[in-house]
Amino acid sequence: MTLKEIAAEAGVSISTVSRVINKSSKSPASKEVQDHIWEIVRRTGYTPNSTARQLKMGNAGHAPGSSRSIACLFARVHDAETDTFFSSLARSIEKEAFKHNYILKYTFTAFDTNHPEIFRLISDNHVDGVAVLGRCDKQLLKFLKQYFQYVAYTGLNSLDAKYDQIICDGNQAAVTAVEHLLQLGHTRIAYVGETRNENRYLGYCTALGRGKIPLNRKLIANVPLSSEGGYRGAKEILKQGEEIHAFFCSNDVTCIGAMRAIKEHGLSIPEDVSVISIDDIEMAQYLTPMLTTIHIPVEEMGQMTAKILIDRIEGGHTLPVKINLPYYIAGRESCAKFRYKTNKKGETNHDHLFTGQRNTDDSRH
Repeated sequence: MTLKEIAAEAGVSISTVSRVINKSSKSPASKEVQDHIWEIVRRTGYTPNSTARQLKMGNAGHAPGSSRSIACLFARVHDAETDTFFSSLARSIEKEAFKHNYILKYTFTAFDTNHPEIFRLISDNHVDGVAVLGRCDKQLLKFLKQYFQYVAYTGLNSLDAKYDQIICDGNQAAVTAVEHLLQLGHTRIAYVGETRNENRYLGYCTALGRGKIPLNRKLIANVPLSSEGGYRGAKEILKQGEEIHAFFCSNDVTCIGAMRAIKEHGLSIPEDVSVISIDDIEMAQYLTPMLTTIHIPVEEMGQMTAKILIDRIEGGHTLPVKINLPYYIAGRESCAKFRYKTNKKGETNHDHLFTGQRNTDDSRH
């Protein structure tokens, strides 16, 4: 397979293909076109001309070698293609690996390991190493130890294993998100997401504890991290009739579902309730209102995971490495200061905000 053949199959110019696979910042290709090009690269096993590539990148002193390969294991999702966060992470790993003359040979999920064809692919182990995306359970860790010599893990939860780990701390990100709501005056903060072995839930609890806010189980919905899970979780909480100032969701995809449930309940964001989450996927800035969320450096996490895994494969280091990347609040429109409202008698009244009954008197003080 040549660049010309890839371009013909993708329906784009050779220069566009070159810019995409060489990760040029000037690439004009849309996300869909880039994904299609990488799918062709992965499927055909295309590798760059090592000598020409090294000369172009200023590495002429390194002896050219044949292309090597890695795999990506999605530990927490059933369908990697539909999960925005993890699919973006995998793309970043693939692009960075390609720069080092490694191809992403295949991807699979933890739920695929019982499939005969996938299991045969794994057991034959025709890759040099594997990047694990998302938190693993003990069974999966045992599986990795049995079938892969070189493993690098990346995600928001630390892993209790002696593997290289590239992390953006989900616990501290959650603490930052909830403390942001507390600083805005919100004290009745609901949680939507997973709770078992989940650092973001622990961060939620930690932030409330620091603010001396008692944990209210009626404001907690333990649901899968998906739009459907977020929708169902927010509806369950709202049905309780509890006073709610704000919602914290474990990730943006879950938050999208929660926002729909909140609006269907007759509440406005952020006038009635504030909403914050974690990830900062591309869609977050196109929601109405635009979503305030914790920005996770997905691109950098993928790049670093590929670099560390390749360095491990090539004997660059032997001791386990743990790298913690920073995050920040992407402040947009879905959070506002807590606002007391008054009834027609001038009495402070805020309970009406949280039962789904909107107060028609918008006077504030």
